[in-house]
Amino acid sequence: MSLSLLLPQDGVAELLASWPDEPRVYERGRTALDETVTADFLDEYVNTGCVPANEIALVKAPAPSLNRDTFSTNGRTDATRLRKFYANGYTVRLGNLQRVIPFMASASQAIQQETGYSNYIHAFLTPPGQQGLRHHWDQQMAVIVQVTGVKRWQLWRPPVEAPMRTYNESFRVWRDNYIPDWEAAGPDLQIDLQAGQSLLLPRGWVHNPHVTDTDEHSVHLTFAIRERTMLWLAEKLVESAIEDPEFRRIIRPGDLTDATLASRLQEARGALMKHLDGLDMDSLKPAVREAALTELEYTT
Repeated sequence: MSLSLLLPQDGVAELLASWPDEPRVYERGRTALDETVTADFLDEYVNTGCVPANEIALVKAPAPSLNRDTFSTNGRTDATRLRKFYANGYTVRLGNLQRVIPFMASASQAIQQETGYSNYIHAFLTPPGQQGLRHHWDQQMAVIVQVTGVKRWQLWRPPVEAPMRTYNESFRVWRDNYIPDWEAAGPDLQIDLQAGQSLLLPRGWVHNPHVTDTDEHSVHLTFAIRERTMLWLAEKLVESAIEDPEFRRIIRPGDLTDATLASRLQEARGALMKHLDGLDMDSLKPAVREAALTELEYTT
């Protein structure tokens, strides 16, 4: 299992070869993912109350997500409440399926082995004619897998360059004029994603997904693929500095004042440059490669 669960072979080849920065729609065909993680499967997952409460979000645009206490009892998911909220138009987001569903865990691990990128998988169950999340952008590539129904994706080109988790995230740099301006101009692309199709959504692209059909439910999976960056490599180069006692030396409170801080920063810069110049890249490669294949979380 790998990216071939989500994309046809030409889509997998294109993704790995060029990592597109423009959205793509692919006819996925039917894979083991479609056979296993069906709409009925996810309905049962919700209706039995097995979903961890901290992995659920209930949202109905334009309102923010509901407090967890509204759909849980004594810290556990209340399936009856979930069903009522869904019947009242709320999208149910089931988070991090790779942590709780063995099939998804295997798929996530296989994708990381294929790409070197960690990833996570969310499911979105949206009632007919409704919308969960409104306009926003994400800081990683996403592969949207439509399981059942049709969801309309209005897309706008990235308003910021190369967003990351702690830099240029939509909520950190949001402007009140964004949505009015986007809606006045109209989307750069509009895609009605159907069951059996997958949408490749590069990071930074603004998306406003919603269900237009008032009779049909929509279920889609989002495979969010956390790209590695040059900053990630830089972090790996710096990590081994802790082995040098110079980098474990205490900086006294008095050295953090305006009078001496500049010289301490210069001293640290010099030590870091010396550390980097002394690294053996060939010996470092195995550890970095192992980190790419095994690290599940990230900070940047």
